[in-house]
Amino acid sequence: MPTLAHTGALARFGHALSDPTRTRILLSLNASPGYPADLADQIGVSRQTLSNHLACLRGCGLVVAIPEGRRTRYELADARIGKALDDLMGLVLAVDPDCRCVGPDGTVCGCG
Repeated sequence: MPTLAHTGALARFGHALSDPTRTRILLSLNASPGYPADLADQIGVSRQTLSNHLACLRGCGLVVAIPEGRRTRYELADARIGKALDDLMGLVLAVDPDCRCVGPDGTVCGCG
């Protein structure tokens, strides 16, 4: 039976995935650990934006920062997060064609 801890973990994971930038960060870190400057370039966001999202992901317990001399490497906090991302990427959704909750670019419009 799910506990409050399970519910909280799922809520944190859902919050992280609710933002396209955080989703791209998690998918990138699922492929391999990364450094902030490289991640920012890869994802196409400013370093400040990336830093803010990494802080959120650290706070949610999804990524960890590992100091390496003058640099900091980021990776998923638990290998099971990567497995969950892999499973989610394999989902096939039966989307209602009349649904207006998500726009064609994948952004949530808030009508639902």
